[in-house]
Amino acid sequence: MGSGASAPLAAATKEASAGDLKAVLSAMSEVDRKKIQTALDSSSGGGGGVTAAVLAKQNSETSQAILEAFKEDDHFKKVSERLCKEIIQRDTEDGEKLAKGITLAVEKGVLPKDVTVEPTKKISVSGKAAEAVAGEIIAALGDAPSKGCVMVLQGLSGTGKGTTVAMLKEKLPNAQTWSNGNIFRALTLLAVTYSENEKCELADALKPEKLAEFCGMLEFDKFGKDFFDVKIEGLGMKHFVSEVEKTVLKDSKVAKNIPTIAEVTQGEVVKFVSIALDKMAAAGINVLVEGREQTLNHLRTPHRFELVLDDTSIIGKRQAALQAGGIAWEQVGKSATATDAEVKAGIVAALAKLAA
Repeated sequence: MGSGASAPLAAATKEASAGDLKAVLSAMSEVDRKKIQTALDSSSGGGGGVTAAVLAKQNSETSQAILEAFKEDDHFKKVSERLCKEIIQRDTEDGEKLAKGITLAVEKGVLPKDVTVEPTKKISVSGKAAEAVAGEIIAALGDAPSKGCVMVLQGLSGTGKGTTVAMLKEKLPNAQTWSNGNIFRALTLLAVTYSENEKCELADALKPEKLAEFCGMLEFDKFGKDFFDVKIEGLGMKHFVSEVEKTVLKDSKVAKNIPTIAEVTQGEVVKFVSIALDKMAAAGINVLVEGREQTLNHLRTPHRFELVLDDTSIIGKRQAALQAGGIAWEQVGKSATATDAEVKAGIVAALAKLAA
C-alpha cells in the first residue's frame, strides 16, 4: 500500500482504538477484513512481540519478530512460499548467467580454466542473529584482521550475506566492503565512448582485444590520497571513480548498457578486482566481499565462508517478513508511538496485500 493509501490509516491510528481501525479497513474484501477483525479482537497486548519500536528499526530484528509472530498466518505462508520459489529460481538463473560469463573468460584466456579453491567454511545461519553469525566468522579469521585480509562470503539470496557483511564492517578494524558495480560501470563508459568516437556498433567495442585495452585504462591505487581509488584514463578521458561515481558513471548511456557489457566482462572484472583486493589487504585493510560462488572462486584468499540454511524455506519467510514490515511501517504512519494493536493490524493488512 502506497503513502496515499496509508495516510487514512495513519490518521485513524494516531489516537485510535481497535474500532477506529476496523472502520478504516472496512473497504477491504470481506475475507481480509475478517482476518484483521479477528487479529484485533484477539489482541491483548500486541502483535506477538512486534512493537512499534521493533517495527521502526526496519532491520533483521524486525523481520525475525514478524516471522515468529505470523509464521502460522495463512497469508504469511502463501507469500513465503511464493517468494522462496522466486528467489531460488532467480538464484539459479543468475548462477547460470555467471557460469557462462566465466566460461567465456576462460575461452578468451582472461581467466585460468582450472583453479584450486581454498576450503570454504560453511556456517549455518538457521535460528541465529546476524551478530552471532558475524561472531563465528570473526573467530574463524583468527589474527588475520590485525594484519589486513580479504574475506569472501557466498550463499543463496536471503541467507543474510549483506546483513552479515554490514555487521562485520562494524566489528572488524579498518574494514571496507567491496562492490564490483563501479568497475563494470567504468568498463561500460570506455566501451560506449569508444563506439561513439569510432562511430561503430557497441559490439565492435566488446571484442577481446578491445576489452583488454580498456582494462589497461583502469588503475587501482591511492594516487597520493589517503584512500584507494580507481583511475579511468584513456580515449580522451581522465576520471577518478570516487569523483564521478554519482555523475558520469550514472549517466544514462552507461546505465542502459551495463547488462550488455557485464555479460562479456565477468573475467576482466574478476581479474582487476583480484589485484585491487591484494593491494588493499597488503595495506592493512580488511576487505569484505560478498557474491556468487562462480566469481568468488577466482579470488584467492584462505578466508572463505558460505552461509547455509538447514531449511531453505526460511529464505521466503524472511523476505515475506521484510516486505510486510516495510508496508506496515508506512501504514502506521511511521509512528514510533503506534499501539501494539495498530502495529498488528498494519502487519496483517500488509500480508493480505502481498498475498492478493
